[in-house]
Amino acid sequence: MADLLEKASDWLGGMRQAHLSRPVTYRRGEDSIEVAATVGKTVFEIDDGYGAIERFESRDFLIAAADLALNGEPVEPQAGDIIAETVGGGTLVYEVLAPGKEPCWRWSDPYRRTLRVHTKQVHV
Repeated sequence: MADLLEKASDWLGGMRQAHLSRPVTYRRGEDSIEVAATVGKTVFEIDDGYGAIERFESRDFLIAAADLALNGEPVEPQAGDIIAETVGGGTLVYEVLAPGKEPCWRWSDPYRRTLRVHTKQVHV
């Protein structure tokens, strides 16, 4: 049986997906799927090894892990995948990536139900 915090996390995730998300297209090669995603951001600070700190701001997409399936198979995000978002009649295109040796995605909740996918805009 799930504990109270897990139940609350599931409820909150459902509310986020129902009320704070927008449809985006997730694409890998020729395969794509439309999923509900909540937009967020992550700020990375990477030490270049020479005494300078580089700042990188990622546009993140929070996606239910159960929803991310290509050709009916569940997948994890990979660097180079594409997320397309329609904004004001235009489409913005983002590439899945992260700076340095950072992973391009991480779990957004302790129960591993939501993916936080890091991206950078590549086309307008």
